[in-house]
Amino acid sequence: MTTVKSAPTMLATIAEPCCGITTPGGLTREQAETSAVLLKAVADPVRLRLLSIIRDSEGGEACVCDLTPAVGLAQPTVSHHLKVLAEAGLIEREKRGTWAWYRLVPGRLDDVRAIFG
Repeated sequence: MTTVKSAPTMLATIAEPCCGITTPGGLTREQAETSAVLLKAVADPVRLRLLSIIRDSEGGEACVCDLTPAVGLAQPTVSHHLKVLAEAGLIEREKRGTWAWYRLVPGRLDDVRAIFG
């Protein structure tokens, strides 16, 4: 006699682990969303260069007037990239006279590393 098994339903597939994972692991939804904002900010070659230039600058800070020629882009474009980095909490901005100076937020790059650690 041949036994016919019914196809598993989607609900059964979700409820029963197939490969031995019995507890939810990894990031929570909120952690994943927060991490995605951070990763999107650093997922651009210009922004990575800006971060490295700021990190390696004397005193750990750099003026926008020095960052613009360093990456070879127009000031409005560099300002946009700096704004993205600032909104992600990776850099801080301080206005000094007519120029803006940027520095890394202490420990924030550790947050990027921690996503994968």
